[in-house]
Amino acid sequence: MRPRSEVATLDTTEHFVEAALWSAYRLVGMLRTMRTEPAITTVVFDYGGVLTTPGRTAVESWTRAEGIRPESFSAVLKEWVGHDAPENTPIHRLETGELPLEEFDRILAERLRRHDGRPVAAEGLLSRMFSFMQPDEEMMRLVTTLRRSGRRTGLLSNSWGNSYPWRRLSGMFDHVVVSGEIGMRKPDPRIYRLTLERLEVAPERALFVDDVRANVATAEELGMRTILHRDATSTRARLTELVPDLDNADQQE
Repeated sequence: MRPRSEVATLDTTEHFVEAALWSAYRLVGMLRTMRTEPAITTVVFDYGGVLTTPGRTAVESWTRAEGIRPESFSAVLKEWVGHDAPENTPIHRLETGELPLEEFDRILAERLRRHDGRPVAAEGLLSRMFSFMQPDEEMMRLVTTLRRSGRRTGLLSNSWGNSYPWRRLSGMFDHVVVSGEIGMRKPDPRIYRLTLERLEVAPERALFVDDVRANVATAEELGMRTILHRDATSTRARLTELVPDLDNADQQE
């Protein structure tokens, strides 16, 4: 039986070797990634729910303020944009610009239910909902930091007939693609290809950030790297991994 001191020394040596091998393994993985994956030159962002208040938070505030039963809105979303939704639902046609906003407001209002049983006012319905969706300042700063690092930025948004704060967004993006202006919507691959073409970037050099899994999946199929956005902190952390000099750019004035 070995002396206790010798056993302790062997344990320490084994742990040291294990840690060294693990560090070497990680280093090889990082070098392989750097060698096989082109550097990211362009980052494309969704708007609502990524650069703004989360959609769920905005909807909760809106339904509470107007006394709308949230389950009635959830049922509409599931029917019109859920996994099994048919083509050309009112939301699809709104996003591609085929359905006027006023008509959509009327159709949606008829499907919603209030706690007190009274009808939901159709006029300005979506405008009232979007009033609860405010810019996410941390994400806005992240876009500015990316541009400061030398990356190009783009905006790819499915519009619900809502207005965008263009004065605030001015100068933040090299190109903007809004679904209702071109008659296509995410996750149609054509709208991604159009965005890449306008930004003059190959898919493998572009990163796409969106809060909808189906939209992210299409981008991945086209060869783009992606981030499924949940909050500014986690998106910033993942971006820092993919864009190594991001922190340095953040320190610049």
